Amino acid sequence: MDFEDTKEEAKFRSEVRAWLKANAPTKKELKGLGEIEASKLWQKRKYDAGWACIRWPKEYGGRGGTAIEQVIWNQEEVKLATPGGVFAIGQGMAAPTMMTYATEDQKRRYLPKLASGEEIWCQLFSEPAGGSDLAALRTKAEKVGDEWVINGQKIWTSGAHFSDYAILVTRSDPNVPKHQGLTYFFLSMKSPGVTVKPIKQISGGAHFNEVYFSDVRIPDSQRLGAVGQGWQVALTTLMNERASIGAGGGGVGVTQAMKLAQKLEIDGRPALEDRAIRAKLADWYVQESGLKYTGYRSMTALSRGAIPGPENSIGKLVGAPKNQEMAAFCIDLLEEHGAMWDPNVSEAAGLYQLAYMSSPGLRIAGGTDEIMANIIAERVLGLPQDMRADKGLPFNKVPTGVN
Repeated sequence: MDFEDTKEEAKFRSEVRAWLKANAPTKKELKGLGEIEASKLWQKRKYDAGWACIRWPKEYGGRGGTAIEQVIWNQEEVKLATPGGVFAIGQGMAAPTMMTYATEDQKRRYLPKLASGEEIWCQLFSEPAGGSDLAALRTKAEKVGDEWVINGQKIWTSGAHFSDYAILVTRSDPNVPKHQGLTYFFLSMKSPGVTVKPIKQISGGAHFNEVYFSDVRIPDSQRLGAVGQGWQVALTTLMNERASIGAGGGGVGVTQAMKLAQKLEIDGRPALEDRAIRAKLADWYVQESGLKYTGYRSMTALSRGAIPGPENSIGKLVGAPKNQEMAAFCIDLLEEHGAMWDPNVSEAAGLYQLAYMSSPGLRIAGGTDEIMANIIAERVLGLPQDMRADKGLPFNKVPTGVN
């Protein structure tokens, strides 16, 4: 493992820092702008200067850089808390899938506008009856001439209410085992027959949505991969989704929790002097350090031109529960004040309450804890697969519990 930049990487990092310092939007610039407006302003500025989507080929709106250059950019940009979360799904999940399966004309049409922030994409995967089993989806696709007619429902779709386009997995053949009968498309979210209904979350936001399809027509030219190859195409998206979610992102870190424990008192002494509290913080420090140095392994592999190994699989499984546990810990430390959730009066502007209310979603998005544990057990450790009652059965013969 190498903790230092190479000479070339150090030069690139210096260039990134200089440009960010001179061009990152100020609070004054962003004042009065909503999340989408602010994100588009910053994304267009990066795009115009050649700093958008570092790894993408130049003809698709990127810089044509290396994987490690993208990592360096991310490390430096995150220090400035710049806007841009609305593009995470499009750039991090939809774009890699389009690059692999779309036609050249489609890549040149859609990817530059995604890189510039002109268009926003979402991901239509999860369904009410499927849970974390994506292959159990029921949204139906029927071929009619040169078009496909789509009927069904998706759920937990982040950003569907402000997205321009989406990637979509459907059931095109119920007469074969569930993984074999899927077909993958992309479509405009303004297509006739698409209805989006926001879902109110316990955090107070409404970032997730239900999406309904009623005789939605998609040209066959917007199919990604072969008919029935949807599962293989979806794996490309899922691998990038889990890498994007990584260690859960945001939330409460050990440093923040430690500062809070220094500030608050238990029986007239700083909470940090309590042995039980110190033990908890030590455990989380070990977890956080493990995630950081595991990430360094991936960075070292990228820097040497290699493909990172299975170490990325543990990031989400460890990081998401850690975020939830630490947020709960901080709220407990605040005692009765932890019940207040008002940015104007709450400690740290309500960070701990927001992190606690948002963290359960990170343990579900991109695969539940149980799904991730199975993936690590089966694909990394080589343990026997779980028993699956539906294995090999045609999808329309799988028991549903409905008489």
